Amino acid sequence: MSQGRIGIIGSCVTRDLWPLADQAPKHLSYVARTSLPSLLSPRPPGLHPAEEPPPPLKRQQHNALRADIEKTALATLVAFRPTHLIFDFIDERFDLLQAEGGLVTRSWELETSGYMAASTATFTRIPRLSSGCDRLWNDAVREMAAVIALSPLNTCQIILHASRWAHTYRDAQGALQAFPHEVEILPRETANIREQNDLLARYEARFLAAFPAAAIVRSDLGQADEAHRWGLSPFHYVDAYYEDIRGQLARLGAV
Repeated sequence: MSQGRIGIIGSCVTRDLWPLADQAPKHLSYVARTSLPSLLSPRPPGLHPAEEPPPPLKRQQHNALRADIEKTALATLVAFRPTHLIFDFIDERFDLLQAEGGLVTRSWELETSGYMAASTATFTRIPRLSSGCDRLWNDAVREMAAVIALSPLNTCQIILHASRWAHTYRDAQGALQAFPHEVEILPRETANIREQNDLLARYEARFLAAFPAAAIVRSDLGQADEAHRWGLSPFHYVDAYYEDIRGQLARLGAV
């Protein structure tokens, strides 16, 4: 059981440290399927999410998408008053979309929802590995540091969960297999594992420059698992990885 009130700005690599049954708001507030620039941007025009999730989105997936579109996640997190705030950047693999100064993350959930097809605005795509996205991210991490310093979040322990895409995985028989260099992140769209890991290293270095007092948790056991409950992916790890990270968070009083 959680000892602290845990805020997460990240992905399933951190959320999976807690059992799915433990979703009580008093323990956990989870912000996912966003990017720091999108999290901090004004609401983009022309996107109008429904109250109920369109198929095949599940409730939690749709909640994350609505928060990214409507820009409610940060206010919710501040109101939650976490004792520990954990960042991981695995979801920073998606491109951004921009319209009239507003940003949204081009996630699978957004692509699947149909909201872009119904949008009345014209969006410009900002590729994740572009210099434009890099500038937006650099500005956003500095803005995030200022937001935290000037809000009730300034009392919580900031934690960086430093993670990487795995190059290998254990198959269903327990044998070690290698991922191809390019893996699918959206239907018919791939990303290069090495390029994504280089990007994560740059983002983490910039984050630590903005948050020099942040604690860091990382593990050398980041091997992927074909039997993972979410399926095979370079960031769906073997159980030993989560156990290692959970132990480090326990020493920080987070679990």
